[in-house]
Amino acid sequence: MKLDCPPQYVDPRSTFGKEISELAERFPALVVVSTDSGKSSGFQSFASAQPDRYFEVGIAEQAATGVCAGLATTGLTPVLCAIAPFVTSRNFEFFRNDVGYMHQNVKIVGRNGGFTYSELGSTHHSLEDYALIGSIPGVVILAPADAGELRAACAAMLKWDGPVYMRIGAEKIPDFGNENEFVIGRGRRITSGNDLTVVTTGYTTNYVRSAVALLIEEGASIDLIHMPTVSPFDRDIVLESAIKTGRVVSVEEHYAFGGLGTRTAELVAGVGVARWSGLSVSQKNQPSSTYADLLAQNSLDVDGISTYLRDVLEAS
Repeated sequence: MKLDCPPQYVDPRSTFGKEISELAERFPALVVVSTDSGKSSGFQSFASAQPDRYFEVGIAEQAATGVCAGLATTGLTPVLCAIAPFVTSRNFEFFRNDVGYMHQNVKIVGRNGGFTYSELGSTHHSLEDYALIGSIPGVVILAPADAGELRAACAAMLKWDGPVYMRIGAEKIPDFGNENEFVIGRGRRITSGNDLTVVTTGYTTNYVRSAVALLIEEGASIDLIHMPTVSPFDRDIVLESAIKTGRVVSVEEHYAFGGLGTRTAELVAGVGVARWSGLSVSQKNQPSSTYADLLAQNSLDVDGISTYLRDVLEAS
């Protein structure tokens, strides 16, 4: 089975900012809070068209999070977008106390997630955000894979009543021209098969799609499940597949601890229906390099993923 080739690749940050700007009319409570990075987050058109709904706080993510929580108490829906580790790990106490525990209707978007701020080094990598934010009760975590899904995720995020964290990257992502319905908490099956279940999320899904396509051409039968919502975790779609194949692999651009793999392993082990293994980022101080090189070093490029999956299939 051959997968469709994407017609074009687009910047996820500009796609996100443009979509939020276009949604401003549908969501009159929407306001944007910036930390001196509105241009990088794609908010130029929103700032020009909606100056009364655009708040510049300066380079102060913690203060911006508090401002967002306060705005939410007045009935507004604040959207804060900045570099992923600065709104998650640096910002953890404010995210937990002001947004999470108070269950404020705040949407925080971490851009340049994963390795995609590659050459600025480990201080700018975000490889633990699913674990950190997933430890805060009641926060939804989104990780769209392509441009169509990102656009749909923006609307779903704004409709959701409660705190949301969404990770987007910086590397260009495919735009298939699709506008599929985005249902928070629901996974999506990309290919169907009986030999192996592969679970993945975010823009990593695009690399996994290519790797799985190679294996399918070699005769493998693979259930590929994309999880655009990391939390709440769609247990039903994974469990249904695990019972069918008996073998589950998770693939993610995140440390193994607390990520998609942890959630998958807990489900599979708890029910006892399948074996699990995971491919993730090695938990160490990762170097500064190009994005492609960092993926290759962690076997998360197409070659590395296909080799890992092939080894699992041959060992079964």
